[in-house]
Amino acid sequence: MLKFIKEKILLHEAVCPWWLAYTFDNPVRKLFHDPSKLFRNYLKDGMTVLDIGCGMGYFSIAMAKLVGDKGKVIAVDIQEKMLQIMKKRAEKAGVLNRIIPRLIKDNKLGVYKKADFVLTFWVVHEVSDKKSFFTQIYNSLKPEGQYLIAEPNMHTSKKYFDELEKLCITTGFKVKGRPKVTISRALLLVKKQ
Repeated sequence: MLKFIKEKILLHEAVCPWWLAYTFDNPVRKLFHDPSKLFRNYLKDGMTVLDIGCGMGYFSIAMAKLVGDKGKVIAVDIQEKMLQIMKKRAEKAGVLNRIIPRLIKDNKLGVYKKADFVLTFWVVHEVSDKKSFFTQIYNSLKPEGQYLIAEPNMHTSKKYFDELEKLCITTGFKVKGRPKVTISRALLLVKKQ
């Protein structure tokens, strides 16, 4: 069983199944990835945020609280089951009216509203066409919009992450910083004018 998990889940570019998300998308996660600490310097009241690979809504719900009643979080995922769970959690948290769920189809984000901030947290290693993915993210941002990418150390080497950074730069992003994110490699990018 351990070999199956390692080969099929940890080492391959594959989408995290919804049932496995419960192992890391739970209240204990706040000890490692506290959204208020992670995003307080990036999000303001009234912003539009794009959470790509939102999963069960751990970050979407927290960001919806940070952007306030006038803000919106566009929560995007490729699994309908993840979006269903996210909507239930958002309703329970009282922020469903601030969240716009979107199901990705044909590898297209399908988001036409420009965002102030984009998050991909532990997602990019699951994407096959990274150039197209980064281009879609770039096009979804407002001028000077920020993009925070975080990838898990267990899935990504420094060399791999450096290659992602180069690809982001060739897409048009500028590196703004390298925030510290527990058990992750992270990069803060900005859309150049």
